[in-house]
Amino acid sequence: MAVKLRLKRMGSKAKPYYRIVAADSRSPRDGRFLDTVGTYDPIKADAPVTVDEEKALYWLGKGAQPTDTVRSILSKKGIMKKFAEEKNGK
Repeated sequence: MAVKLRLKRMGSKAKPYYRIVAADSRSPRDGRFLDTVGTYDPIKADAPVTVDEEKALYWLGKGAQPTDTVRSILSKKGIMKKFAEEKNGK
């Protein structure tokens, strides 16, 4: 099973709110998922993002591939750098 870290859309019409989830790549965008990793709210001025670093590193370690948007979010939080350092054994 190929796992992806991606955004799941929540909220009402014209007021999107996203959850960062680990999901099977074959399931639909808002369908079944394996685990919730964090949240992202693009409507608010500072676009608050919360990410459970431990869960994100766990799923990345298991081979989950982040989508472009989630990769950008994780990079801004410094999680991708930490994952690369763990992977290279520093």
